[in-house]
Amino acid sequence: MTDAKREHWDEVYRTKAADSVSWYQPTPEPSLKALESLQLPIAVSLIDVGGGASSLVDRLIERGWSDLTVLDIAAPALDVAKARLGDDAIRVAWVVADITIWRPWRRYDVWHDRAVFHFLTEPEQRLAYRHALEAGTAAGSVVIIATFAPDGPERCSGLPVQRYDAAALAAEFSPAFMLERDWREEHTTPGGGRQSFQWCVLHRR
Repeated sequence: MTDAKREHWDEVYRTKAADSVSWYQPTPEPSLKALESLQLPIAVSLIDVGGGASSLVDRLIERGWSDLTVLDIAAPALDVAKARLGDDAIRVAWVVADITIWRPWRRYDVWHDRAVFHFLTEPEQRLAYRHALEAGTAAGSVVIIATFAPDGPERCSGLPVQRYDAAALAAEFSPAFMLERDWREEHTTPGGGRQSFQWCVLHRR
């Protein structure tokens, strides 16, 4: 299954420009605002799960963050980000992995995911994700996560997704994580469509 998923996402990034996919954001404002609201020191560590070609890592480097990891199942997606960053790419740890079978070798202060969790439509996939999450965080770690909201798309990039409101999303990570804040985002795709996202900020107990 992992090989099929990897082939799917590799093909997406081989055949589509990074700024043409539906999840593209010129600037990752929701993520940046969430981080700013937490008033975290820039020395903390952050992993962007499913970060792919996202420019979040660029913006964080500009702000002085130095302990950054980007994980994605699709190597071509990470290659886009590396090429865009140029010499700054060496300041980031790049991980090509399927989050449902990956085991972190360290713990992170911030776990950010705007891309992956809603694609995990089977209970065993979500359980495997939680195992990785719990291995990669410690008491006090922050999780910033976004999924499609209940009125969001039922499919994305040809794949089915699981949609959540704040209560359902928080329940997926209880009791290890406590919901601190939630909000909705109306994302505008490059084609002008609208997609509803549910965001949550959780703290590990």
